[in-house]
Amino acid sequence: MNTGICQEGEAHWALISQLLEPCTPALQLGLIESLGSFQKIYESQEPVKNSALNQRLQLIRRDYHRGQWQAEYMRIGRVLKQYQAHTVPITSPVYPAQLQQIACPPALLYVRGNPHALQLPQLAVVGSRRMSRAGDIIATSWSKILAGRGFAITSGMAIGIDSCAHQGAMEAPEGISIAVIATGIDCVYPRRNAPLAKKIVEKGGALVTEFIPGTPARPAHFPQRNRIISGLSLGVLVVEAAIKSGSLITAKYALEQNREVFAIPGPINRPQSKGCHQLIKQGACLVEKTDDLVAEIAGPLARCGQQLRCLIGSPAEDAPTIMLNDKETQLLEILGYDPVLIDEIHTLWPMDKLLQLLISLELKGLIASEQGYFSRI
Repeated sequence: MNTGICQEGEAHWALISQLLEPCTPALQLGLIESLGSFQKIYESQEPVKNSALNQRLQLIRRDYHRGQWQAEYMRIGRVLKQYQAHTVPITSPVYPAQLQQIACPPALLYVRGNPHALQLPQLAVVGSRRMSRAGDIIATSWSKILAGRGFAITSGMAIGIDSCAHQGAMEAPEGISIAVIATGIDCVYPRRNAPLAKKIVEKGGALVTEFIPGTPARPAHFPQRNRIISGLSLGVLVVEAAIKSGSLITAKYALEQNREVFAIPGPINRPQSKGCHQLIKQGACLVEKTDDLVAEIAGPLARCGQQLRCLIGSPAEDAPTIMLNDKETQLLEILGYDPVLIDEIHTLWPMDKLLQLLISLELKGLIASEQGYFSRI
């Protein structure tokens, strides 16, 4: 068979397992725990000690010998070859150790790009699809800084905060980003993010999914995807989120998986801040700068056996030095973090001069403007 799948070993048997109806994800994990590998599910002569499990094993083997899986196996192989994608079974040494720790980890991952990127220490950056201008700037700049300090930035490739996180990570010289998608490895959703997906792969990152190639986006798949985002990561940073937000589902999974959860506070009257404020009330770590997050993540990172020195041992600049003149400095001190209209900014400068200074500060990334309101970032 001329496919993109290795015709022997764990990848071969793991993919077959996904195509057999009796071989449910939970059953696969149970059999692997009992037998030790996918290959032994089909080739081992030793019976499973658990009689109920042994009966289900016989049904799987009967289904396998019927051979009805072969056409779908061939189709998937052609897709993987076309996209230069890999299959990574849970029994592979390439499978990310962090993900193995969660309840019901995916038995098989489909990976487009560099599968070894999954071994890097990862931070998830997630948030609202309807982000504010401030959220855009924070997600992009923080992801760039954290990627520059050695973390792979993981997100869900949705529009909004997710896309900014991926883009920001790749702006760092050696920045790596990982996108966990809720479709097959050959389907980019939303379609407008196809160039972003291509860039992630070209920069040394990866697209990851547990769904068989050809699987379209379905509402039920996004929570499943979110558990992988948090499962791969040492911690989850929520930049902006409404009360009813998929980002809060990711944060919930993170807590269940014993991961760190971080939230950035925002203006109390902004809907995108309410989810973050709720997380903070529930015990999430409030962070105001990247150093806060790195300091908190040092413990989990050490437990993963990573070298902290490259991340926090030597000072790293969070951003290039920004030069301000006296008037810009004065205006920045006057502005608060709550959005205000230009008429509400109390200064002695004429309106044209005030507007000039506001534009200058916005171009330097120090303030945000949205629908006529200005605020510090």
